Amino acid sequence: MKNDYYKILGVDRNASAEEIKRNYRKLAMKYHPDKNSGDKSAEEKFKEAAEAYEVLSDPEKKDIYNRYGHEGLRGTGFQGFSGFEDVFSSFGDIFEDIFGFTSGRTRARSAARPGADLRYDLQISFMDAAFGTSTEIELEKYENCMECGGTGATTGTEPEICPTCQGRGQVIQKSGFFSISTTCPQCRGAGRIIKNPCRNCQGTGKAKIRKSVQIKIPPGVGTGSRLRLRGEGEEGEFGGQRGDLYVFLHVESHKFFERNEDDILCKVPISVTQAALGTTIKVPTLNGEEKIRIPKGTQYGKIFRLKGKGIPHLRGFGRGDQIVQTLVEIPTDLSRKEEKILKELASLRGEL
Repeated sequence: MKNDYYKILGVDRNASAEEIKRNYRKLAMKYHPDKNSGDKSAEEKFKEAAEAYEVLSDPEKKDIYNRYGHEGLRGTGFQGFSGFEDVFSSFGDIFEDIFGFTSGRTRARSAARPGADLRYDLQISFMDAAFGTSTEIELEKYENCMECGGTGATTGTEPEICPTCQGRGQVIQKSGFFSISTTCPQCRGAGRIIKNPCRNCQGTGKAKIRKSVQIKIPPGVGTGSRLRLRGEGEEGEFGGQRGDLYVFLHVESHKFFERNEDDILCKVPISVTQAALGTTIKVPTLNGEEKIRIPKGTQYGKIFRLKGKGIPHLRGFGRGDQIVQTLVEIPTDLSRKEEKILKELASLRGEL
């Protein structure tokens, strides 16, 4: 059974956040494993205090604990800490907040930094979005300088090891039983110093270039679709991996079709006589013309559905449908003979 968190920190349920923090700090200082080397009991008490502080310093976790106890926290996925290193990997921000620096046991951060991701906005046609296409884009980005090979140093020279940090990029100072690790002020974390910088890149090791990239656009994309090209971003630093290129698509509108998810909509005009007597008409589709049978008495706005004639599903098989809406056009330029015939029809139907 877990101990009561309030008892562990020696506070009551009405304790302020500052009081909870103050008591935890005392316990963490007392039971810190660096101060109690080899003492398993002290390490357990340190973990127990850290777990109690994480819960009671978080308003949401604290409320759940006050209502339902330890069982309620299990329902949120909170399980505490398995070891000392786990405290710092999952809980280091709280520890740093209290003490102002990290423990000497935490791993030194690598100088390697990933390259920046890039964004490119690409406009494509309605039909290319529907059926997919391949295209080539050109973009500017930073790559390793060709003149110095990315070292940042003038050709024939090499960067030198930083004498302050001996190439580690970090300087470590002792403060009691803690080790304070900070970025080296001389090399700014690089671990090396360039005395003769390359003129082409001014010592950065990077130069802007223009590059062509081939892009394959799958069928069924729409405005807002995003393509990710791994490794097509900018070069990383100190051996860091390349960034990625994100291509955001913008689809042009079509003069005849409208898109609704994977269905396409179109409006087709028919005459009064076609609507009244029925007929067969040809309708444009994404793949050419299709015949549609218009039954007698078709009303304005009547909907016809062409199965599987829409946009291909982006993540799956099949296609959407084509929705055809008929628009009955009223003639405005009747000849005398046509007008006479319509009047006779109206008389027969008792409409005059």
